[in-house]
Amino acid sequence: MFEPLQPFSAVLTLDAESASQGPGAKPSTDADLLDDYSRTVSDVVERVGPSVVRIDVKRGGRPAGSGSGVIVSSDGLALTNSHVVQGSRVVALTTLEGRELQARVLGDDPDTDLALLRVEADVSLPMARLGDSSKLKRGQIAIAIGNPLGFDASVTAGVISALGRSLQSRTGRMIEDVVQTDAALNPGNSGGPLVSSAGEIVGINTAVIMGAQGICFAVASNTANFVAGEIARHGRVRRAYIGVGAATTAIPRRIALRLELEQATGARLLNVDQAGPAAHAGLLSGDIIIALDGKTVTSVGELLRALDAEKINRTVPVDVLRRSERLRVWIGPVERPAA
Repeated sequence: MFEPLQPFSAVLTLDAESASQGPGAKPSTDADLLDDYSRTVSDVVERVGPSVVRIDVKRGGRPAGSGSGVIVSSDGLALTNSHVVQGSRVVALTTLEGRELQARVLGDDPDTDLALLRVEADVSLPMARLGDSSKLKRGQIAIAIGNPLGFDASVTAGVISALGRSLQSRTGRMIEDVVQTDAALNPGNSGGPLVSSAGEIVGINTAVIMGAQGICFAVASNTANFVAGEIARHGRVRRAYIGVGAATTAIPRRIALRLELEQATGARLLNVDQAGPAAHAGLLSGDIIIALDGKTVTSVGELLRALDAEKINRTVPVDVLRRSERLRVWIGPVERPAA
């Protein structure tokens, strides 16, 4: 069973280069290596910590829950989890230095468990930058900063355990391209950032598995960047819908070579809604989508991002592999129904 987290986290990526003393050089002792690791963690916590905030939700004047968030724009834009704001329109933010601010919920997206907030006061706040989660690698160090179980400004460390996971959202739809980490997360960590050694957000912490140890999840920063942009522009996330279920899959090398494909993966269709646009266009279960509207598709995450609001009610080309042949079909995405 998946249990949503509820507060404050940041996570670090420590590359091999950052653990070395220079090109080709290595620490001479284990103590030197540990000191370098400790300095890297401390530096990231000092840089990113001030941008992480506590979020408190009230209903009828009474506390209704708390979580974490991260400031992504100095004028007061903040990201958190949808389940943290619980459908509220206004929440309270508390900064690391204890400053209390009121924030308006610009919009939330239960399908990805993300929400975008704006501080109502005219402020200038410390911020963290969204990075490129597609560059993450398994084994990179992860650091969580937050207020799990009410213990404010707690720091834990682990690694990036896996990439490209799928996680069921509260709406029943799958959140794709999820980052798995073993950095300790507890109720109170939800909505906090996963941060790289460069001080960039690579994920927004969202859930743990009850009864498991060291299995925690974060929504990838590329997904968060897309959702934040849609909410800022439209107040909600508008998505195109073609009526398929899919999974990232490898393309057989012999087929890729024969068809002169540069990509190694695509999005295999697991099921096709017979009443949806994909079925009407002639797509079948087992087809591998490799491009949509002229843009390469190498994963389910890329397919979902490609089905943005601009594709609604347009007719666009979709390139697929069927068995060992490349085909092109034309499809007319519609607006995805509300959850």
